[in-house]
Amino acid sequence: MAGGKETPRQKMIGMMYLVLTALLALNVSSTVIDKFVFLNDSLVRANNETTERNIQTLSSIKSTVADLGNRDADVKIAEAAAELRAKADAVVKDITLLKDTLITLTGGYLEEHEPDYVGDAKNLVGKTDYDKVGHYMMPEEEGGEGHGARLKQLLNEYAEYVKEMVATFGADPAEVEHYQPIALDADEDPVYSLDPNQKGKKFSTLAFDASPTPAGLATLSEFQSRVLGYETRAISFLAGKVGAGDLKFDQINAMVRPESKYVTAGAKYSAEMFIAASSSGVTPTMAYNGNKIPVNERGIGLVEFTARASNYDKNGLSRQTYKAEISVTMPGGRDTTFTNEVEYFVIQPVIQVQSTAVNALYWRCGNSLNVTVQGLGPTFVPSFSAQGATAIAGGGTQVTLVPTATDKVTLSVSNGGTYIGSKEFGVRPVPPPDIVFASPQGPINLKTGMSAKTPRMQIAAVADENFQQTLPDDAKFRVAEATLTLVSGGLARGSINVTGGVANLASLLANARKGDLLNVEIKLVQRQNFRNQVEPFQVRNKFYNIPLQ
Repeated sequence: MAGGKETPRQKMIGMMYLVLTALLALNVSSTVIDKFVFLNDSLVRANNETTERNIQTLSSIKSTVADLGNRDADVKIAEAAAELRAKADAVVKDITLLKDTLITLTGGYLEEHEPDYVGDAKNLVGKTDYDKVGHYMMPEEEGGEGHGARLKQLLNEYAEYVKEMVATFGADPAEVEHYQPIALDADEDPVYSLDPNQKGKKFSTLAFDASPTPAGLATLSEFQSRVLGYETRAISFLAGKVGAGDLKFDQINAMVRPESKYVTAGAKYSAEMFIAASSSGVTPTMAYNGNKIPVNERGIGLVEFTARASNYDKNGLSRQTYKAEISVTMPGGRDTTFTNEVEYFVIQPVIQVQSTAVNALYWRCGNSLNVTVQGLGPTFVPSFSAQGATAIAGGGTQVTLVPTATDKVTLSVSNGGTYIGSKEFGVRPVPPPDIVFASPQGPINLKTGMSAKTPRMQIAAVADENFQQTLPDDAKFRVAEATLTLVSGGLARGSINVTGGVANLASLLANARKGDLLNVEIKLVQRQNFRNQVEPFQVRNKFYNIPLQ
């Protein structure tokens, strides 16, 4: 069925109204009043345009009913549409008279100005008057004159009238429920009922309290917009009911149904081409496997669901079917349902992982993976979980696995909440670094040694080359603590402790002679991981002897 929808301009104006009303509640400067002037102008123009469209729709309904021979059912629809137009027009005019009253009450227009229309807010004498509109509209028990109560009754009686009218002509429950009361007290409003500052306030207090004249006019123009919006939706619904008993195929489309949208180079592309026709005077209902689906204004329904399967053949395919149902009312009022069993095949998803360490992951390291699923392409919106590891989503198809288990890790992949599959990885330990020594003259060879007069020495932990290339952010080692001992004639002659990897040897080697040994004990090696966290690391060899020359 046709549905009356707001135009982008109406949506924009409605949003501006809400924002400005919020700003007005904060007692913002007169600049906001100028914005309400603009808003009222825009609302008046939009309402005039909506009125013209509704008049044209009514004229079209009458013309169509006449063309179809003025059948009783169609004539009743045309009469209801005309009554709806008259009701909406009467409510809009009543609100316009209320605008006139507020303008007069606040001093009218500037003498030199001739207004273009009622509510020409930029030329009001009482443009900045914050009191009179609220006093006139607010409840008597709150010190006002109580005219807002009549406005509330006018608006809500109109909404109830439209609701009952569309129900009479067979609107579904969702369509009927659209026509809710327009004017609500705070406790009835889904927004204001949650605001403790608005609790217990009446409709007219919410709408008009402390409102400058342009804001009051804009508020009334917005109510007129709501009234016309209800009319637009309802009259469009009635237009769709004219000739509903006729099945006239007046919408013709060329359709192509390929065997598949995907074809391999060198293979044949095959498709059926045919004419499809639908009737604009009939709104069919459609379903698959008993589930109703939306039908657009051209009578075309969209079947959309997440494909699932469990049993795949040797080619990775699973044959599935669903029952398609299209129900229409045939001439004479007979409901007819056309059915078809539709066959489709679900392709078994294949998880593909790209990583420099795809076969086995390094324990307690950030192993970065790029996960894709064959056949999903841009529809792949993944989420990840893991057993034996922490899974860190990196955006898109990226995930980082940090193994906590020492033997294996299982990565589970889902798409939009639907489980796809899993992939298992082995886990290998981080290869220990090599401990290397260097003097100011360069690297120290442990076989040939170094000069007994060497003033200082650097001790470093160098990562395994393959590990460094695979996970550079996890391959950062250092010798944090070491003990150096001078050994002469098989006896220890002195020791120093070293932190940070650089040893000052001046005092230790002051009495060293050729043939002595410098014994190095590695006390603590540390590794900095991809999170910049530092942890101790066990090395293979903790003791080294460097001959002194």
